[in-house]
Amino acid sequence: MFPKKQVFFVLGLSKSGKAAAEFLLARSATVYVYDDNPSERVEKVAVGLVEKGAKRIKAEELVRMPDVCDVLVLSPGIPIDHPTAIAFKRNGRAVIGETELAARNMRAPIFAVTGTNGKTTTVSMLTKVLKKGGYTAEACGNIGMPMTKFCSMREEGIAVAEISSFQMETLQSLCPHIAVVLNVTEDHLNRHYTMENYIFLKAKLLKNMTESEFAILNYDDPIVRGFAEKTKAKILYFSSKERVRGAYAENGYLYCGKEKIMAVDELSVGGVHNVQNALAVIIAAKLAGVKTEDIVSALREFKGVHHRIERVAEIDGVEYVDDSKGTNVDATLKGVASMKRDTVLLLGGKNKGYDYNKLFAELKGAKVVHAVLYGENRFALLKAAREQSFDALTLCGGGFAFAVRVAALKAERGQTVLLSPASASFDEFSSYEERGERFAEIVRGLAKQEQKEESPVCETKDGSATEQGDGIEPDAAGGRKDE
Repeated sequence: MFPKKQVFFVLGLSKSGKAAAEFLLARSATVYVYDDNPSERVEKVAVGLVEKGAKRIKAEELVRMPDVCDVLVLSPGIPIDHPTAIAFKRNGRAVIGETELAARNMRAPIFAVTGTNGKTTTVSMLTKVLKKGGYTAEACGNIGMPMTKFCSMREEGIAVAEISSFQMETLQSLCPHIAVVLNVTEDHLNRHYTMENYIFLKAKLLKNMTESEFAILNYDDPIVRGFAEKTKAKILYFSSKERVRGAYAENGYLYCGKEKIMAVDELSVGGVHNVQNALAVIIAAKLAGVKTEDIVSALREFKGVHHRIERVAEIDGVEYVDDSKGTNVDATLKGVASMKRDTVLLLGGKNKGYDYNKLFAELKGAKVVHAVLYGENRFALLKAAREQSFDALTLCGGGFAFAVRVAALKAERGQTVLLSPASASFDEFSSYEERGERFAEIVRGLAKQEQKEESPVCETKDGSATEQGDGIEPDAAGGRKDE
């Protein structure tokens, strides 16, 4: 790639699209930009890029871009089968993403993490451990910080990259020194169409690795365990169930090889999923040469990530927990499993193509005493609940804020209201972060007298609802990150 002599078209002005355009402009490239989102944020980004030398196009000019430009830089929120991407491919032009730009220009070694769930937690945990061990380590990628921002990081630093399946669609050059694959369960089938394609994208993280790199795989996940056959990298496993070559949990302790690292109870975040995350981190840190005492100290201090099983408040004896990051069935089941009290569960949002029968089949044996269904996919959730004979539910047609208040009314003293939606946020919000912040805002505004006010319009299992407005359909080129 020779930016100064090539012409680029950046489609989608999300964080990654903006970063890609800035990266290319700084290298004297000719850059066209476009986003069909009319929001104030996008307008501000577009104006700023034009001031730096970018050329902004209109919708009617999209058709000529494959003839004008050498490379399409696609934001991760836009699928690879978008009409513009197809047109570029047919015209013999390159289609890449911001992460691919970074992979081609990164100086520092990359420790990459992928998986359906736990990526952000593991990246955050590993970054903290590496910093405790004396490294200049930066979390980047799908966690919210574009990788191109760290291309100037010196070789002694480490880029700890969260890599999503959306990013994998346009990623060809990445060869991490250490790759971690946490798990693979059903997700994003509305985007990737089949589970086989989704698995293929996850396995792509390992394809460029050689005998001098390391792949850290979840032995407890049969799909991930099978990835060992898809790479030349040295394989190390982690397991919460049995001894493996790598790291494992046994009799309440975490081990790496034969070395006892720490007690499970010393982790400040709970749940089997966090035990697995910590085991993966221990292996990566050991490979990086971090001392055991520094690993233990960092893991004891790590408090989790925002919007992942995060306690918001307790009001009138009811605990409110934000797990807005639970955007798929498996993540929600992990969130529910970590609850110690009877729970009223908020479910709903943008449909991602799931069969929700598995969710309600497992909820029947969990601590969930009631489910409040809301959002665009509430009827799909209701259908699955009825098929699984899960009867303790309320169907709410009044939007997210109403649903939270309904959950508050349903919860009794000593119980928990858990937002873990098993759905993307894009029917009503721009991200799971915004949804989580709105949940916290509503919860903090709840007062005893508000809970006694008239209930929002909603439907119980055998009732009927009056709809109170539709969700907001996301734009085609918004470039949202993977949920």
